[in-house]
Amino acid sequence: MRWRHNTITAVFDGIYAALATNVLLVLGCLPLVTLALTTDAARSWPLYALTAPLCAPGLCAAFAVMSAYSAGDSGGVLRTYCRAWRATARPAMLWTAAAMAALVVLAVDARAAWGHRVGALALPVLATLIVLTVATTLLGLVAVAERPTAPLREVARACVYLAVRRWYLTAASLLVLVLLAQILAARPAIALGLAAAPLLYVVWANSRFTVRAALDPPTTAPQST
Repeated sequence: MRWRHNTITAVFDGIYAALATNVLLVLGCLPLVTLALTTDAARSWPLYALTAPLCAPGLCAAFAVMSAYSAGDSGGVLRTYCRAWRATARPAMLWTAAAMAALVVLAVDARAAWGHRVGALALPVLATLIVLTVATTLLGLVAVAERPTAPLREVARACVYLAVRRWYLTAASLLVLVLLAQILAARPAIALGLAAAPLLYVVWANSRFTVRAALDPPTTAPQST
């Protein structure tokens, strides 16, 4: 009977962690959530670009909660979230602000090239760069959640390389994000109340595996005497 009790406890702990993370994620990303529920993204995208950096620490903190839960840390969801939010606030906002600036430039260039002859060559390149920027930004947020003090230049270099090298994991993470966005557009309550944490856990797990080589220091073999 003990194993059954442990299993039930683990299930309830997982449900609690997911629901609590959803609530904290909504609070941490409240500006974006408000925009998503009250505006048309196609028309209000400049507001999204300006607001996204403010919500980046909330997403990093959610990733930190997932990392702690995966490691069996029972320090508490709220405590872990708040500690990670404070630790990642500055690097996460700087990282996301740079990414948003790059995405805005690429999107404006794509809009300018649309309908012109040069667009046949430029648009595929710009679309690839946009996808790569989004993937690199996501990996960078996971890296910042794990190593808040890591230099952002090194994070960018590693994440660009790893996003391309492990493209299959990158593609899977992006597809999960697209699924979450579709659920949010169709059923906001279900997306924010139930689906966000489980789907983002898949994204975090993929991304954490992708950047693991860059985050974990190499082990050195003991020297023989």
